[in-house]
Amino acid sequence: MPELPEVETVRRGLAPVMEGAVITRADVNRADLRWPFPADMSGRLAGRHVLALRRRSKYILADLDGDETLLIHLGMSGRMLISGDPLGVFLHDHPAPEKHDHVVLHMDNGARITFNDPRRFGAMDLFPTQSGDHALLARLGPEPLGNAFNEAHLAAALAGRNMPIKSALLDQRIIAGLGNIYVCEALFRAGISPRRRAGNIGAARVAALTGIIRQVLLDAIKAGGSSLRDFRQADGELGYFQHSFDVYGREGLPCHREGCAGTVARIVQSGRSSFYCGACQR
Repeated sequence: MPELPEVETVRRGLAPVMEGAVITRADVNRADLRWPFPADMSGRLAGRHVLALRRRSKYILADLDGDETLLIHLGMSGRMLISGDPLGVFLHDHPAPEKHDHVVLHMDNGARITFNDPRRFGAMDLFPTQSGDHALLARLGPEPLGNAFNEAHLAAALAGRNMPIKSALLDQRIIAGLGNIYVCEALFRAGISPRRRAGNIGAARVAALTGIIRQVLLDAIKAGGSSLRDFRQADGELGYFQHSFDVYGREGLPCHREGCAGTVARIVQSGRSSFYCGACQR
């Protein structure tokens, strides 16, 4: 499933052709994805002016005039692809419709935004912009790239917790948007074992981990995210951060840390693979 860097990469790709433009027509080709689409979604989107394109955790939020926000979740295999871009950035002609093109947004600037999702675990919904968060967003923790995510917040959130640090960092109520890949990579850079109890990490290491989480995400965004199976950027290109992984998916390979003779191991925690170096992550 795309994590924060992948979703932010897609948002940045969509913004130049969606922000300030009008959705002239919305083709909704089925009744649902993971959940049913909202009533009359096609009619409610048609003619709407896109005021801003935001991201919250792993969700893209398009604020529309008329006090509605379009929530988009890519799920496991969802892609938001641009064609016919008049700005000359994407240079893709409109392709022939494909089987899994579930929602197509036609913009007044000539661009077409296609939401293609073979596995149909993605989602779209509409909710009142001024009413506050959608139910899916209501319990999310702070954004790791925002000011609310800092050493004090993380220290307080981890204090007294007996769960492994890996599980704590995946808890979206503690930090929004982190997923398996970037937690593994952040813990490696911090030299912290994914097995270590969250409440047993000293203040200095928590402080360092806070900055490391932010830097891992920024590095991944700069590389266009990670493409392991289905993820594509809005222009259809792959992300490249997977070529920089230190531990994720590298089971049995030498540790990248200078001077470490260890190898990367894999364990399963709460049904998810954790990759780490037992020699230098403590």
